[in-house]
Amino acid sequence: MIETIEKTDLKEKVENALNNIRPFLQSDGGNIELVDITEEMIVHVKLLGNCDGCKMSVSTMKAGVESTIKNFVPEIKAVIAV
Repeated sequence: MIETIEKTDLKEKVENALNNIRPFLQSDGGNIELVDITEEMIVHVKLLGNCDGCKMSVSTMKAGVESTIKNFVPEIKAVIAV
């Protein structure tokens, strides 16, 4: 089980990564929200606005969101849009 303090620290790091991505998503009318970080170190995010259902969202998730989060938080194993 992820300790509460450790999970809070992870969430802050992931939010910092998302804050770096947000301006790019917002420039296209979208956004992203952190939903959860599992014990398996998988980040669940929700794409919002124009990003939700966009045909480019799969590449945005892998090339943009997941790679940025992993750069900020190397412990993260994967990022999944929910």
